[in-house]
Formats: sequence, structure tokens, C-alpha cells
Amino acid sequence: MNREFLNEPWRRVAARRRLILLILVLVPAIVSATIMRSLLPHRGSTFLEGSITVVYCILFIWITLGFWTALAGFWTLLKRNDRFAVSRSRGDLDAPIRPHVRTAILFPICNEDPERIMAGIHAVWRSLSRLGAADKFDIHILSDSNDPDRWVQEEAAWNALCTSLSAHGRIFYRRRRINLKRKSGNVADFCRRYGSHYTYMIVFDADSVMSGETLVRMVRIMERRRNVGILQTAPACTGRETLIARAQQFANRAYGPMYAAGLHHWFLGDAQFWGHNAIIRVKPFIHHCALSRLPGKPPLGGDILSHDFVESALMRRAGYSVWLAYDLEGSYEEVPPNLLNELKRDRRWCQGNLQHLRLVFTRGIFPGHRALFLNGVMSYGSALLWFLFLALSTTEAILEALVQPDYFAPTKSLFPVWPVWNPMPALALLGGTALVLFLPKVCALILAVIKGRRKLFGGFFALLGSILSEVILSTLLAPVRMLFHSKYVFLTLLGVGIGWGTQQRDDEGTPLWDALRFHGGGTLLALIWGAVLFHINRVFFWWSSPLIISLLLSIPVSMITSRAEVGRFFRKLRLFVTPEEVRLPREYQDIEKYLAENTQQGQRLGIAADDGFIRAAVDPGVNMLHRALLRGSRCLAPEVHARRDELMAKAMENGPAALSKKEKKELLYDSERMSRLHEHIWTLPEETMAERWSVRLG
Repeated sequence: MNREFLNEPWRRVAARRRLILLILVLVPAIVSATIMRSLLPHRGSTFLEGSITVVYCILFIWITLGFWTALAGFWTLLKRNDRFAVSRSRGDLDAPIRPHVRTAILFPICNEDPERIMAGIHAVWRSLSRLGAADKFDIHILSDSNDPDRWVQEEAAWNALCTSLSAHGRIFYRRRRINLKRKSGNVADFCRRYGSHYTYMIVFDADSVMSGETLVRMVRIMERRRNVGILQTAPACTGRETLIARAQQFANRAYGPMYAAGLHHWFLGDAQFWGHNAIIRVKPFIHHCALSRLPGKPPLGGDILSHDFVESALMRRAGYSVWLAYDLEGSYEEVPPNLLNELKRDRRWCQGNLQHLRLVFTRGIFPGHRALFLNGVMSYGSALLWFLFLALSTTEAILEALVQPDYFAPTKSLFPVWPVWNPMPALALLGGTALVLFLPKVCALILAVIKGRRKLFGGFFALLGSILSEVILSTLLAPVRMLFHSKYVFLTLLGVGIGWGTQQRDDEGTPLWDALRFHGGGTLLALIWGAVLFHINRVFFWWSSPLIISLLLSIPVSMITSRAEVGRFFRKLRLFVTPEEVRLPREYQDIEKYLAENTQQGQRLGIAADDGFIRAAVDPGVNMLHRALLRGSRCLAPEVHARRDELMAKAMENGPAALSKKEKKELLYDSERMSRLHEHIWTLPEETMAERWSVRLG
């Protein structure tokens, strides 16, 4: 452990702040749980009512944590000076970067749209070049793509990008044969091969974009603060057009800075790492942040999926601090375009976060990161608790409706003891819950007005309307998310694992069949639940009606919110406007220009860009590039030789349609056979080339 960095003054301040947070969270939760117990028919004396009280207390702790984080962020952003803000680091942040310091920008990708990836890289490189700082950075595209067409498409797109920017030798492409440990393994492989050449690395997601000014400033902060191991930015969400994506982008830009500042306030140098849009000190990362497999089988064992929180905890255990640069602008990412893709992503995150239960008591982990592990677990575990709370409350309501009440005391009495209803505790509990849920949104509105940012959201009334619309949409979607997250937690705890598919990066809407398949079960559950309550306990039915209605509307809401035209209609109404829409960042202007230019360019020989295998077999330039990027010739077993000869004969005889993806990939690994296949294709008659290989000459 690097004890040199363990006695910084911020540690004592962070400890005091977290003690205050603990008191602020526990006291209201206990008071609220006591009021809740007093409102129950038997005053919490039965096992069922005791369970309701306990679950409610835990859930109130959870929502109160978010409340106090928002208020802490509100106060932090109101202050003129935050002495602990890492972006206002000591020393001259405008000083030049030392000559020997080099930074790698990593783009781990897996079966993504290559043109969009290259457009983002193009924008980042252009931004660095405008500053005259490109010579301090190298970009590495780290591919885990297992689709043969994507593989070749990535190579061709990378080569075209490097040619257009004259950046060969500065922008690199490497594809792994084996996708070991997914993204974390991809980054670890880079560190083993090339990490010694770099002082820092900045990890991106496939859809991440950062301005050159932000990249350079991050390096300068790391240069002035040698005790910082990871510096995480708070990315702004932008770039999507669908209604749900625009609502999330608005929430991210309106409330996100406040919550990010609040997280900084409570954690300071024990902050979290979100896996992307962050700069990492390479040497300690290599020495201290290697991830081992968890004992046991997936989903709770095996490879660590949510590796980012674990890596930040290990970096902190090694004595280096981890900071959230909450006020650093110029960092961007994109959100899923529809609810179904959001839920698919959440299932992966749910499994990874639940693995953290096994790491909470790992030796040497600092208390702040133990709390972050638990926070990650509760991000999804709270959904199951909400579902349990609703199930217990429904059971209590049904029992009370079916069981005949007894108003006579156990001792002899001439008169019954009638129940007395005092509405004040219930109103106080309802008001307190509403305050916890909605005051942060009011604070965000006040903050935008005070800071003069309301014009960036379309003006005051547009901002107010957007907040109200976001509340309505979130209310509609919250029960749907709760149901799916509960299912994910339950299946993970039962040992049912998940796949790791490619995320959707376009604004294509959700088809009716997909919406029926995903939301049909929830709709049926709401119908049965609502019918039973309506028949047995009409009062509780009306209390539960918002949840029931949300689930009943889940299919049309999921489809409507996935439509880009609906999102654009809301933009015409000036709802969900974000600063990036009011003033498009230069980097996104470059992305749009690059995509427009590359879309307008026709494909050589009439072959579509996504027919990568055909391009590698037919196009002389792509064939030569692909073979040049393969490793040297390898000694193959006789049976492998025979199998590949059969595959090549099949391709020559019947064309690419006769080959499976696995067979195409095996041929792509063989430089000699790809050369022979290319030569054979160009000996074919023009009609045969067009029929089998989709080639149009002339």
C-alpha cells in the first residue's frame, strides 16, 4: 500500500460528512417506519405488519440517500468555491505537459457500428489537433467483435479514418481472438502489451466523446496530483432522438450535475469509477487492479462483470485516491434509445452489481467503497424490496377485507371499541415522502435559474414544463422498471445467468411484437392484481391504481417512447431541451459531418459496407489490408488444413451464402486461403461474380 497518500486532510472531512449522512438517513427512516407501523390495522403486532414496517424502513433509507445527495450537491454548486474540487487542483493547470508523458485513449468495442465508432474517434482527434495537443495522445481501438462481417468492416473503416487524418501510427486497431473477461479483459490485455509505453490511459465506451480541452485538462490534473489514481468525469448524455432517450438526456443534464456534486461531497477521494470517460494512472492500475475470478459458477461467481467499482476500490486500497470531477464539462455519452434496450442493459448491470455482495467484506477495502458496493446492490435490490412491499401490503389489504373485524375487547364490556382514524400521521407520512421525492427537482429548477442556465433548457417555462413532463413519464415507467429489475434480481439469486449482447445504438423504434413479448406478462399481472383488489378491497385498489394503470399501459408507452418522431415533436414543443441541443458541441458537429460524408460515398464494386467477408474476399485493397493485419503464418494440424480446404472449396463453388458465420471467421484467420479465394473470384465470369459475390463491375 502506498501509505504516502493515506493522511490527506480530505479523509477526516469525508469521515465527518459520512457520519452526518448516516444520522440524516437513519433518523427520518426510523421515524417514518414508526408512523407507518401506527397506521397499520394491528399497529405492527403481526408478522405480516412487522415485515411491512421493516421493508418500508429499508426503502425509506434508500430514497433518503438520494435526497440528501441531491441537497448536498445543491449546496456544493451554490457555493462560490469548493476547496476539495479536484478540477481546481493546486499548481498551474495551464502548464505544458511533460515531454515524456504519453496518454492512450482506449475504445473497447464489440460488434458495434464501425462508422459511428470512427466518427467519434475522428471528432476526438480533430478536437485534440485544434489544440495542438494530438502529439501527446495515441488512440487504440480494442475490438472484441466476433461477427466476421463486423471484423472486416472495422478494419476497413479504421484504415479509411487513419488515411483521412494522416494518423497511421497514431490511431491503432487490434482485435482479440478470444473475448476473455469482456471489456475488463480487453483493457487488461492492452495494459499487458502496451501499458509500459504510457503514463495515463483514458477509457471510453463505444459511444463516448470528449473534447480536446477536457482530455488535456484531465492529464494536467493528474500531473499536478500524483496521488490521484483515477479521475472520473460526469458524462453528459446526448445524441439520441427518441422520447425516452430525450427525457433521460434532460434528466441527466438538469438533475445530473447536482447529484454528481452530491456524490463528490460525501465521498471526496473515495469516489466511484464508472468504467468510461475517466483517466487512469497506468502503472498502479497494472500493479494493483488486476481482477481475479470469483469462486463458484456464474452468475454470482466467475468473471466480475461490473469491474469498474471493483477497480476503483482496489486503486484506493493501494493508497491512491479516486476523484469525481463533477464540474468538468466536455465529456459525453449516449443512452439506450428505448425502454427494451435499457432493460437489457440493466440485466447485465444487475448481475454485475449483485456480485459485489461477495466483495463488501474484502480485506483492505475502504469504508467508502464498501458503501458504494452496497449502493450498487441496492440500485437493483431496491426494486425487489418495492415489489415485496407491494405484495405484503396487498396481502394485508385482502386479509383485512376478508376477516370479520372484532370490536370487542378481550375483557367483558358492554360497549364495543370502535377504531378511531387520525388522518394526520398518514398525511405527514405522505407529505414527507413527497418532499423526499420531489424537492430535488425543485432544487434543480432553482439552481438553473440562479446560475443563469435556464436558456440552455429552452427558457424558464420550457424548463418547468420539461420537469413536469419528466415526472409524469418517470411515474409511468417506474412500475415497469421495478417489475423487470425484481425479476432480474430474483433470477440472478437463483443462479440464472445472462448473455452479453450488443447494445442498440440507433433510434429505431420498438416493434409491436417485441413490446408484447417483453411487457405481456406485466400487463397480465396488472389485470389480475387490479381485478382481485377491485373485487375484494376497493379502497386499496384506488390507492394502488397508479401502479396498476402504469403496468396496463406498458405496451403502448414502451412503443410510443421509442419513436424518434415523437421525441422530435416534443422538441418542437421545447420540452426536454438540453444544452447540447441549444448549442451543439463542436465534436458532435464533426461526427455529423463525418457520417454524412461517409454515407454519401458509394461502396467499391457495389458491395455493401456491412458485407465484410465479401469485401475481404473480393476487394483487392480490403483483402490486402486484412491479410496484413493477421498474425504470421501458423503451423496447423492436418485436420485443420483439411477442414479449411473444404470451406474454401465450398465458398468457391457456392459463394459466401453457403458459409456460416463460424466458417467465415475461420477462413478470415487464414491469410493464404483468403489470398487464393480472392484470386479465384477474379477469374470467374462477370455474371457469376455478380450472382455469387454481389459484385457489380463498371
